[in-house]
Amino acid sequence: MGTLIVIGLLGGLITGISPCILPMLPAIFFAGGVQGARDRGTAGSRPASDGPGGGGVATATPDVAVRRRPSLRPYIVIAGLVLSFSFFTLLGSLILSALGLPQDLLRWAGITLLVLLGIGMIVPRFEMILERPFQRIAAFGAKRGAARQDRGAFVLGLGLGVLYVPCAGPVLAAITVAGATGNIGVETVALTVSFAVGAALPLLLFALAGRQIAERVQAFQRHTKAIRTGGGIVVILLAVALAFNVPAAIQRLLPDYTGALQQRIDSSETVREALDLGGLVTDENRELSNCSNGAPVLEDCGTAPEIRGIEKWLNTPDGKALQLEAMRGEVVLIDFWTYSCINCQRSIPHISAWYDRYADVGKGFEVIGVHTPEFAFERETRNVIEGAKDLGVTYPIAQDNSYATWTAYRNRYWPAQYLIDADGTVRHIRLGEGGYQDTENLIRELLADANPGVDLPGATTVKDATPLDEVTPETYFSIKRVINYAGEPQYAAGRNEFTLADDQRQDTFSLGGTWNVDFEGAEAVSDDARVRLAYRSTDVFVVLGGEGTVEATVTADGREETRSIDVSGNPRLYPVLEGDEPTEGLIDLQVPAGVQVFTMTFG
Repeated sequence: MGTLIVIGLLGGLITGISPCILPMLPAIFFAGGVQGARDRGTAGSRPASDGPGGGGVATATPDVAVRRRPSLRPYIVIAGLVLSFSFFTLLGSLILSALGLPQDLLRWAGITLLVLLGIGMIVPRFEMILERPFQRIAAFGAKRGAARQDRGAFVLGLGLGVLYVPCAGPVLAAITVAGATGNIGVETVALTVSFAVGAALPLLLFALAGRQIAERVQAFQRHTKAIRTGGGIVVILLAVALAFNVPAAIQRLLPDYTGALQQRIDSSETVREALDLGGLVTDENRELSNCSNGAPVLEDCGTAPEIRGIEKWLNTPDGKALQLEAMRGEVVLIDFWTYSCINCQRSIPHISAWYDRYADVGKGFEVIGVHTPEFAFERETRNVIEGAKDLGVTYPIAQDNSYATWTAYRNRYWPAQYLIDADGTVRHIRLGEGGYQDTENLIRELLADANPGVDLPGATTVKDATPLDEVTPETYFSIKRVINYAGEPQYAAGRNEFTLADDQRQDTFSLGGTWNVDFEGAEAVSDDARVRLAYRSTDVFVVLGGEGTVEATVTADGREETRSIDVSGNPRLYPVLEGDEPTEGLIDLQVPAGVQVFTMTFG
């Protein structure tokens, strides 16, 4: 328990000083700090008699300065934030699912609440109505005038807590998975609260700084009403910005100056063991380990874990959710995928062909594509819809942004297929590409078992594009997944000047020019930014985002081939080399400023 609390506090503190906290700062400064400043009064006033402890409402008595008791507003705001963040992170998804409500309801409720509170700061009478249910909390520990300053503080904290989206990391991933799967115990609560407290401490310091500045700077004292109105406008603008995802766009422009610290947390074996990031072994998924990877015969791997924690369903009637329990009698294939993954893109034609061929055989064959994102941009529904359309995916898609189903299956790979028989038992697991003929043979066998005497159509004839020769491993430009960097200086988060390697070793890459590196990938800052990679492959692809033209040069077998890649729209996969046979050589990408490089894949 103590280890989890320490891990939670450390993870929260790193988050609390990271770029993802920046959107909250204006609202915390003005509405949480400045608005809680005590009036110092002027000469010609004296404090009212208030008994032991001092602090009261000023009265007009000459020649005595006024110092009202400090407001508790900064503490109340942060307390509300910690409470709502902890509660809704753990239980929000479960509550909404139980009530049949959309998963983004809390976000829009928080945005609406911030707008109402901003209006209340501009129109105090409206704020009194809004805060009435929480007046006792606002007045707790405060006397007279201070309680007035604290009005609306707890509601503000509640609204910010719902909307507070910390940077992803191992601690938050464990909390999110626990909340989405309902695996909530004392340790999970302790981890969540300690993380929330750790992340909130820098915010509290910022709010206290705002209060201190407002008390010391005379301009704040002279223009109290204007400052309060300005704070209300800031809160409303924050709500509008959040509604249009403006903070996320701003954060992408900033260097991830806490990336190195986060990487240490992410890579720690102690942290991984304590958080069990792969998901707990439960009675529900324990028998999955009975299946060997890609076995050519049916195996018994226990009842399939139920699909859960899905943010949105695509390609189902009216977006209706599917449940495995309701699909007894059908043969079901669950495919874990993500749209920008080249390995998934090579497997999808096979899965689509099986779906088209066997969906109407006997009692039916169903495919559920569980889309679990590898990158942040893959969480966006509009991107998933576009990616699925490009790949011709027509079977049901479950957006598993919380990794709930991924964790329930203790999955580790993109792609990964789990074949389930008509009784709901997992009979075959395939991790990674290949083995399509074996998988289809087992699908046909299960369909025949479920429907004795069924007339099966002929097998599909999709060409297996799985690379058979040794190729360069997938290359990541994220600091948390980079494994084959060979350049100068050290690969680290933030903006750095890089130098291309003179002699690029096989299967490694280097950068040239100015780049901004973070947990997603690398973004070119200067127009002379370059990527150099020594490859072995027939085909080479790169996932790019932003807007601009990347000039790609491939040098192999004494020949040089160039290609211009026009990058625009959502991040996606672009071809660099499309060959007829395996080659070895050097790839050089000239990347304009503003274009992001996420990963390079080979096949």
